[in-house]
Amino acid sequence: MLIVFDLDGTLVDSVADLAGSVAELVTSLGGRAVSQEEVGLMIGEGAGVLVRRALLSGGVDPDTPGALPQFLRIYDRRLLETTTAYGGVEEALLMASRRSRLAVLTNKPQAPSERILDGLRLRGYFEAILGGDGPHGRKPDSAGLRSLARGAEPLMLVGDSPIDWQTSVAAGCAFAWARYGFGAARFEGTPPVTPFVLERPADLAAVLDRFVAITSGG
Repeated sequence: MLIVFDLDGTLVDSVADLAGSVAELVTSLGGRAVSQEEVGLMIGEGAGVLVRRALLSGGVDPDTPGALPQFLRIYDRRLLETTTAYGGVEEALLMASRRSRLAVLTNKPQAPSERILDGLRLRGYFEAILGGDGPHGRKPDSAGLRSLARGAEPLMLVGDSPIDWQTSVAAGCAFAWARYGFGAARFEGTPPVTPFVLERPADLAAVLDRFVAITSGG
């Protein structure tokens, strides 16, 4: 069995550091500071998309030269100022690691993804981490997810946002919705169709029990 986790909004609450970095970028370019709530609805499709959305929202030309590299430099500096694992995540990962292979699939670039997991002492739970700047493309492209799987083993993607849901549909695998994550608001009242829902990270044990029962025909 393989359980693949999204990063931002599923394993870690990173919205404050992302929002602060976005606000610093936009205001440095003469725009209006974008709020944390606004930024939370922009996250999930990679840094390039986030920067374009934030610049547009802040009244700045989204094609401003050098905006993305500038954002990445700012975010690199602020990466772990407030970012933390959601409560219960480490305990859930310890439990899951005894039952399954674990991996991370994120649209965040590889280097900051690894730094966050290292900084929060979570990296050791995962046999693989795939960032959005790798050779497989970004979610909802399912190539990265499929590359993590080995043959026909049971596969589940755990994520909070519509992008994660779309990725699981494209891969034809089970989806566990982390409803506690900040990306959940992007479903806008139309939740994903899945029997696997986490109101909090501690719900992962019950979700895995149900997943195993379904996949084993129990």
